[in-house]
Amino acid sequence: MTRLKQNIPADEYRTPFYVGVDIGGTSIKIGIVDDLGRSVADARIPTQAQVSPEPVVGEIRLAIERLVAAKHLQMSDVVAVGVGAPGPIDIPAGRLGTPFNLPGWHHFPICDRLFDALEKPIAFANDANAAAFGEYWVGSGRDYNSIVLFTLGTGIGAGIIVNGGSIDGENSLGSECGHMIIDSQKDARICSCGLRGHLEAYTSATSVIHRVNEALQSGKSSSVIDRVAAGEPLSTFMLFEEAERGDPLSLDIILQTAYYLSIGIVNVLYAVDPGAVFLGGAMDFGGRAATTGKRFLETLRAEVERRVFPTIAQNLNLDFAALGGAAGYIGAAGIARKSTLASANGDSS
Repeated sequence: MTRLKQNIPADEYRTPFYVGVDIGGTSIKIGIVDDLGRSVADARIPTQAQVSPEPVVGEIRLAIERLVAAKHLQMSDVVAVGVGAPGPIDIPAGRLGTPFNLPGWHHFPICDRLFDALEKPIAFANDANAAAFGEYWVGSGRDYNSIVLFTLGTGIGAGIIVNGGSIDGENSLGSECGHMIIDSQKDARICSCGLRGHLEAYTSATSVIHRVNEALQSGKSSSVIDRVAAGEPLSTFMLFEEAERGDPLSLDIILQTAYYLSIGIVNVLYAVDPGAVFLGGAMDFGGRAATTGKRFLETLRAEVERRVFPTIAQNLNLDFAALGGAAGYIGAAGIARKSTLASANGDSS
């Protein structure tokens, strides 16, 4: 069922409007965004990742029409639509590749189908790059020329924005920082992609849970044991809660994650030299509002600072991102806006 959310009031809208569609493995976030990057309204629909996406295109269209009607707008008020999808994708062809969390959607020509359904120009981006663009446009990165966003969740996503442009790469695989190698040993941890030693294999929520289980199996004590024994599924949120309550193992695993993540961030800093690096996604260990989130960020900053040139350390802003779950659809809408303005100005790049 579509969930409507009220955002800025009608008398504050700045036309024209754009729609962002953020495709995830479980749900699709859809939002109307005004010309200043402010969310007008949003909705969420199920992805149905295991089945054909053809019916879901109709659900996306219906959700957009409902959002437009709920805000007393017309479909003609929407200039363009941006879509963010998990990689691998083929941006020039406007189609998905073989994303592991969308098994029923492999090679689906999402842009053509949405264009047919909506009769609007469609812009396409990797979902993490779209989120990074959202932060760059109106979020934490709005005061910087270049930023990197890491999204911490089941996997590790990343987006790199330099001078307003997303680093998409020759094969639409640019900014896949979750798959950089941080451990070259033969027994390095195996990533979700099947290869060893990738950042994701050490810092994703999946990896965190693996490391907790390994610690428990080795005989380490932890307050999570009783909760798991009572039937609760082990999760990074449980780990955060127990770290807040003083469980040493939970905190150790979280800070160890900061250590591993710092290696990936340092590699990106030397490759791109951005003005800021932000952390988004669901696994924020409470963020700035929690003691554990603050410890995680402090540890990460300290580990990064001791590995980079002083000039980089002194000028880098490393912090949590601002837009939360809205970053993906706001960024996708922003990419559609950027493409529309470029076309209007005769810029074909």
